[in-house]
Amino acid sequence: MTLFPHENILGIQVGVTTYKESISLILDWAVNGQSRYVCVANVHMVMEAYDDATFQNIVNQADLVVPDGMPVVWILRRIGYSLEDRVYGPTLMLKVLKTAARHGIPVGFYGGAPDVSARLAENIQNRYHDLQVVYQCSPPFRDLTPEEDKAIVQDIEASQTRILFVGLGCPKQELWMAAHVDRMQVVMLGVGAAFDFHAGKIRQAPNWLQNKGLEWLFRLFTEPGRLWKRYLKHNPRFAILGMMELARKRR
Repeated sequence: MTLFPHENILGIQVGVTTYKESISLILDWAVNGQSRYVCVANVHMVMEAYDDATFQNIVNQADLVVPDGMPVVWILRRIGYSLEDRVYGPTLMLKVLKTAARHGIPVGFYGGAPDVSARLAENIQNRYHDLQVVYQCSPPFRDLTPEEDKAIVQDIEASQTRILFVGLGCPKQELWMAAHVDRMQVVMLGVGAAFDFHAGKIRQAPNWLQNKGLEWLFRLFTEPGRLWKRYLKHNPRFAILGMMELARKRR
């Protein structure tokens, strides 16, 4: 049972939580062999859920939704919560890996292109020498056949992975986790671009840009062809709808 409050942000129930609280929950679930999934709420996810009731339900069924994006944190602060920091997916991933290494908890990686997946596993293993990386899979971009999906589930179970990082991008990774919860005794964390960051494929924005909520601008300059439509569609609407949400809550 979570001890921290939750707040509705444009239809998503976001946990008002910290790195320490989130990691403690994830570790407890993993040690006890529970099947859970964790989502990281940024502007992209919130707006995807706002536009799609089915996806919104999938996110709200997650066992933990952390405040990943700075705009989400700003709304929570304006409501009255004293959050010092966000729970940023790529950083959460590293902190969980460090904790897993210290406690001997086996981890796995699902997602990313083959070259990204290989470099990710190598970089992470070099960073945390005691970490047990027992599973790694770069699935094809197409939909899996039922037979392929069943084989992946069996492989994950056979590996005894207890924490599985899923890097398929939003909303695909959330859909995948929801479809596989209770089929495997793993805690799944949907961490999106963290795979590319930690594999060294894509540069992360400087901390000062992240703190100002301008990570999206840095990423737009680094990947304009892929991201411009997303940001054009979601960011202005989130700003307007977020202000309306705050006004409603104050009333």
